[in-house]
Amino acid sequence: MRIARFSIDGNVAFGAVEGESAPGAEGDLVLDIIKGIPYGDFELSGTKVPLSKVRLLPPVLPNKVVAIGRNYAEHAAELGNEVPDVPVAFFKPTTSVIGSGDAIEYPAFSNELHHEAELAVVIGRMCREVPRERVKDVIFGYTCANDATARDVQQREKQWARAKGFDTSCPLGPWVETDLDPADLTIQCTVNGEQRQLGRTSDMIRSIEDLVVHITEAMTLLPGDVILTGTPAGVGPLTVGDEVAVTIEGIGTLTNKVIKRG
Repeated sequence: MRIARFSIDGNVAFGAVEGESAPGAEGDLVLDIIKGIPYGDFELSGTKVPLSKVRLLPPVLPNKVVAIGRNYAEHAAELGNEVPDVPVAFFKPTTSVIGSGDAIEYPAFSNELHHEAELAVVIGRMCREVPRERVKDVIFGYTCANDATARDVQQREKQWARAKGFDTSCPLGPWVETDLDPADLTIQCTVNGEQRQLGRTSDMIRSIEDLVVHITEAMTLLPGDVILTGTPAGVGPLTVGDEVAVTIEGIGTLTNKVIKRG
């Protein structure tokens, strides 16, 4: 099931996306409004609205976004990095999260903004110290992400907080797909329609199970929290006016335009 979060007439709700999501067929999509929030058991209201009549929001409002760096060997190599012995984890703040259709604001303190297409894991229940065999039980679903990065700042500063945590640096969407096998999915990124990244989740160095186990050894994850699983090779620059799109097989396309901040 595809679960979207949206606003209409000043109200915010979750809805189940119904219809085909192929390019050119977006106008056929409708949202069946969910009663309450979608974590755990929920009911559909039967009240339906066309997707074209709503504004899509970030599909979740995470308490935290835990991102993993250098989880694809070719991406590590293209930036001159070794594959790490253990997962490299960092945080993106909630203020970095935007939805599909929202603008990425080019940070004024950077001259080298890059796109990074990623599969995002959405947590569905509070969990800590999750054993490998229970990982699937704590996952709500999956969505597309763009780990927008001020590359020059990342390379200059020892910590990645500013380079990867600036406002609007974490587009998520367009919705969460709850019924999906993430083991071998195509990940693609285009800029102004030109392909920049093309990879498969099967090329991850560490699996989603590995990442959830590793992260929850240290911290409690809450419903709606997000794990970014790393990006394949092909990252590259974005400029003001660019339209960047992340497409993941079985989920859909996350699209954002780059604008000048302020």
